[in-house]
Amino acid sequence: MEADILVVGGGLGGVAAALGALRAGRRVILTEEFDWLGGQLTSQAVPPDEHSWVEQFGVTASYRALREGIRDYYRRHYPLTSAARAVRELNPGAGHVSRLCHEPRVAVAVLEAMLAPYRGSGRLRVLQPYRPIAAQADGDRVTSVTLAHRDSGELVTVSAPYVLDATETGELLPLTGTEFVTGFESQHETGEPSAPDIADPTNMQAMSVCFAIDHVDGDHTIDRPDSYGFWRDYQPAFWGDRMLSFRSPNPRTLSISERSFTPNPDDDPLAVLADQRVNPGDGNLWTFRRIAARRMFVDGSYESDICLVNWPMIDYFEAPIIGVPDAEAHVAAARELSRSVLYWLQTQAPRADGGTGFPGLRLRSDVTGGGAGGLAQAPYIRESRRIRAERTVVEQDLSLSVRGDKGAVSYPDAIGVGMYRIDLHPSTGGDNYIDVGSCPFEIPLGALIPQRMENLLPAGKNIGTTHITNGSYRLHPVEWNVGEVAGALAAFCLTRGESPRAVRNTPGLLAEFQALLVRDGVELRWPDVAGY
Repeated sequence: MEADILVVGGGLGGVAAALGALRAGRRVILTEEFDWLGGQLTSQAVPPDEHSWVEQFGVTASYRALREGIRDYYRRHYPLTSAARAVRELNPGAGHVSRLCHEPRVAVAVLEAMLAPYRGSGRLRVLQPYRPIAAQADGDRVTSVTLAHRDSGELVTVSAPYVLDATETGELLPLTGTEFVTGFESQHETGEPSAPDIADPTNMQAMSVCFAIDHVDGDHTIDRPDSYGFWRDYQPAFWGDRMLSFRSPNPRTLSISERSFTPNPDDDPLAVLADQRVNPGDGNLWTFRRIAARRMFVDGSYESDICLVNWPMIDYFEAPIIGVPDAEAHVAAARELSRSVLYWLQTQAPRADGGTGFPGLRLRSDVTGGGAGGLAQAPYIRESRRIRAERTVVEQDLSLSVRGDKGAVSYPDAIGVGMYRIDLHPSTGGDNYIDVGSCPFEIPLGALIPQRMENLLPAGKNIGTTHITNGSYRLHPVEWNVGEVAGALAAFCLTRGESPRAVRNTPGLLAEFQALLVRDGVELRWPDVAGY
């Protein structure tokens, strides 16, 4: 097969990349390994993590269209109460992690609708479920990528002038010979205050396998997982208790905190104002990432709230899954951990009344699309391989403690903005949380330009960040912005007959490209707001 632009990986970055290229009139082939497009928002089942100003500014116009499309879908198709329907900034789940917590399947429907006209015109072809297994390169250029059907093994080879890597782990980087880095860089290399003395390429953030639950009458206890005994007794050195407990480190202070767990609390979902600047929202795990609040809907519609479990105790940091021969075994172990957490909640978790276990907790595999064991289709992978880029974003570019009231570094080649604390979960090297305040930051085009390869672009978490700054750049709106710009850049280069490197390093071309982005609703600078 042939196209103008090949986008490998159909997560948020991949979908945004396809839209950016299609908007410019290009023919695109988009591939995805799992049954749903949307990555961390859908197949990985993670409600969006966003900054405090998301309703006013700080995201691209197309990302805002996605968010408003989700709200409109609820208003058109769901039995919302009249009070909920009237709320402009509708939060169907009334979760505390985000101002828009919702069921993954709704995001799938909206993403498919955004792509539908391009599928209909024939300019977009989606290969699903396919994953890359090989690539061919001629010097500094990728010539084709070979993909295999997940189920049948059928092989397809696609060639395109531009190839975008939007996979969750930067899978194309080793396949194409593109230079990349993994894990923790050393302080000697990056100068970062939070970096170690010695680099460790195997030290990567924990991954998680999420799942959805509700709480209804009856006993819905799952079969005891084979490895339950191990996980029930497991206690990391820095955890403060067994991992299967409601006690764990506070990411910002590292003191041991006890969280509550109250299924279907008697709260008013319309009173919830999610703002991580004020409160991270994880005090009550049930409402933390709630994705359907029963009182948002007319009586009788929902038996229970629906809660998305992406909590500290499901973080799997026993070993990395990138660059190791037994990656699938570790993904399977992470699934066992998640099912063990559910079984513990159903049978042994302490209750406020002095009893133990919540047998009414019901695994909602239908909500997450029926992944293995009733969990999410795909693991939530926080950290990818990262290109060695023309410009690498380092901690001192955006750390609030370093930059203070000066704000984050302003890049002349800015191609977007983002904001999230430097938020690193416990890692495979035995590190505790690293959680550092951040200034609202810009995304430099140089972080999307590989040092050597000419026609391969990153379109997700694989841009030129470090282990530390990936903690800020890995979230939903930033991944979308990166992907959208990568697609637009490939299209721009095809039209102008220039390379991405030339666009970045030629002032006239850079100004022209930035003006195109602004025209299409990509914000390049922040107003005067303070970080947190």
